[in-house]
Amino acid sequence: MAPPLRFGVDLGGTKIELIALDAGGREILRRRVPTPQNDYLATVTAVAALVHAAEFELGQSGSIGVGTPGAISPASGLMKNCNSTCLNGRPLQQDLERTLNREVRLANDADCFALSEATDGAAAGADTVFGVILGTGVGGGVVVRGQLLKGANAIAGEWGHSPLPHFQFAHAQADRASTGQHPATGEAILHPWPSLRELDAAPACYCGKKGCIETWLSGPGFAADHVRYGGEELPAHEIVQLANAGYGPCSATLARYEERLARALASVVNLIDPDVIVLGGGLSNIARLYDSVPRLWPRYVFSDRVDTKLVAPRHGDSSGVRGAAWLWNDQGV
Repeated sequence: MAPPLRFGVDLGGTKIELIALDAGGREILRRRVPTPQNDYLATVTAVAALVHAAEFELGQSGSIGVGTPGAISPASGLMKNCNSTCLNGRPLQQDLERTLNREVRLANDADCFALSEATDGAAAGADTVFGVILGTGVGGGVVVRGQLLKGANAIAGEWGHSPLPHFQFAHAQADRASTGQHPATGEAILHPWPSLRELDAAPACYCGKKGCIETWLSGPGFAADHVRYGGEELPAHEIVQLANAGYGPCSATLARYEERLARALASVVNLIDPDVIVLGGGLSNIARLYDSVPRLWPRYVFSDRVDTKLVAPRHGDSSGVRGAAWLWNDQGV
């Protein structure tokens, strides 16, 4: 009898990707097809067809995990928070199980990224792992002792829609990025608050709020901040290239980004105290983040030292689809 296979499917906005892993986690097949646009039934059919084709090619069936751009509501069993809006309010898990005639496990794509890196990636062996997506959007997932933390509302790790950390005292201070004076003693202090300029310019988020972490730390948020401070319109990767070349305005934009990322991640460290934080998404390719952010975050963490490691992903863009396959990491098939 052949060893069990794990199939992982990454259901993205433009493509659906499938990977097949053998019992040892080795990739043996990868296929992708375009995602049908704004067509829920066609999307379900495309996922099922991709799985059936892979099983036919390999001559073997396997378990199926799917990474989605949203989450399943524990109350209704329907999809929610999907940026591929045709999925919202739909029974995606039930429809896939009926079409494929077996159990299918679903998780948010950021959760899949975190699970992949915690299982056999950059954070393998760590007790508590926080996986971060810094791309078109900002997401996160939490893995504890090899298992995803889901939560009562299926939103564990969704730090992108929390506000950039701050203290109320900051609102009365002068417009400074991270410093002020104690109201009683007059001594200089550091707090992780937004400056008044940040508060006034808090970007609107698609979720309906303003100033979410995603609006500051996503790729579009990074580029918009450069323009907000007088820079020209440039894609994020060009801003980084110019910053690394010593161009002043871009260097200042990247420095603001590093400070905000340190503030945002410090709140995660204070809350769940992870052993490892793994960065994913396009902005995770900024090499200097792995040195600069850990130098900045101790001032915001409630501890005499910070031993949390900040690392780049081992599997890169493949982590999401690999993590979908690892949703079956508790058994064979």
